[in-house]
Amino acid sequence: MLTGHGSGPAGAEDGSGARDSFHHERLLLAQGYSRIAGADEAGRGPLAGPVVASCVILPAACDYTIFRDSKTLSPARRAELCRQLTAIGAHIGVGIVSASAIDAINILRASLEAMRLAYEDLGRRHHPAPEFILVDGRFTFPAAVPQEALVKGDARSASIAAASIVAKVRRDAIMDELHRQFPVYGFSRHKGYPTKEHRTAIARYGPCPEHRRTFKGVREFVR
Repeated sequence: MLTGHGSGPAGAEDGSGARDSFHHERLLLAQGYSRIAGADEAGRGPLAGPVVASCVILPAACDYTIFRDSKTLSPARRAELCRQLTAIGAHIGVGIVSASAIDAINILRASLEAMRLAYEDLGRRHHPAPEFILVDGRFTFPAAVPQEALVKGDARSASIAAASIVAKVRRDAIMDELHRQFPVYGFSRHKGYPTKEHRTAIARYGPCPEHRRTFKGVREFVR
């Protein structure tokens, strides 16, 4: 059963009046947690492709202000920030749940599963595992680690924002590869989202194996 958690404190403002996007992390550091991760996903809305999540631990001394909600950034800026995350030694995990699995368990559960896989991937790559995770959205995911769900967390927490950037960059790369396999759908342009071009291609050619067959806009054309 999915359990919703509170969205936590709204966050503090810095001296300029801007929201302090390391407020939640700083509170947790003061409570004794040293490995605090942010988790987010990309790809809940598309009609095709996987949902991809990332779990990121930022170094405490980094310039966290450069990490913002991936939706506000250009593709080039997202790619640059991904490179910077590697350069500063951020600890990163990625989880991917396929279109067929999304159809089997629904997109909310698939998104949470992708975040769980990202958390496990981070733990395999970097020891020790995170001690606390800030999760974007209204729900935490099944894992034996303390978590807090933050509504619009990618705008409130730099760690979640960093995870949103990694997830988006990784998913876009997957959709570019799927475009090479199924060029008639234009995946490299719309990344699987329900644009007019995409919906027209589905109606003309029918869904491919990477389409989410339970989604409106696809299921009508499943034969």
